[in-house]
Amino acid sequence: MNRALDVATSVTATLLRLAAGATVTSPGKQPPKPLELYEFEACPYCRKVREALSAFDLDAMIYPCPRGGRFREVVKGRGGKTQFPYLVDPNTGKEMYESDDIIRYLADTYRDGKVPFTLGPLTILSGTLAAVARAGKGRKVRPARAPTQPLELWSYEASPFSRLAREALCDLEIPYLLHNVARRSAGRPALRARSGKMMVPYLADPNTGKEMHESADIVAYLEATYGL
Repeated sequence: MNRALDVATSVTATLLRLAAGATVTSPGKQPPKPLELYEFEACPYCRKVREALSAFDLDAMIYPCPRGGRFREVVKGRGGKTQFPYLVDPNTGKEMYESDDIIRYLADTYRDGKVPFTLGPLTILSGTLAAVARAGKGRKVRPARAPTQPLELWSYEASPFSRLAREALCDLEIPYLLHNVARRSAGRPALRARSGKMMVPYLADPNTGKEMHESADIVAYLEATYGL
């Protein structure tokens, strides 16, 4: 897919979801230990949880689970079935499937209990259409070298350019700590101080010391560094 079409279809995916995950609706502190989410980009149920994480301003350690990937067996071993998304909360010991249950748990445990209306009944239908617009990106694993340490990505769900970076991380099955920095996020000042500007996506790779903006540069870097 050429760059212009790639960006256009990613923008379409955001519009289909009414820009869900663009703004923090329930601010609050981060949990002491990062949440852990096993998911893959093309899954509409996973998208719904990622949108909630952005709206709740919660970071999470992401373990990409595209088809054929190694983390799928981890989920099956922990929960008994290969179903996504799957949340692990090391702060409470809670583990669960089902997007609606996960969102309700996050709202009640870490925020004010309110779930944004954009995560209502039509979420899965529009999320499925958004996945169709992206032509299966973030669905199937591609051969890659596993990094020694997880990467870090500053992003938010509704950002079409961030989606391109997340899809590449998913396809290459690279674990990463996701820092959600939607509008009104408490994490924005720290990103600005670190990178010099408030712009997403922003990738940091502790394995090489590389840090960068620009989705095209990030995708190219991931392919060159970890792709086979």
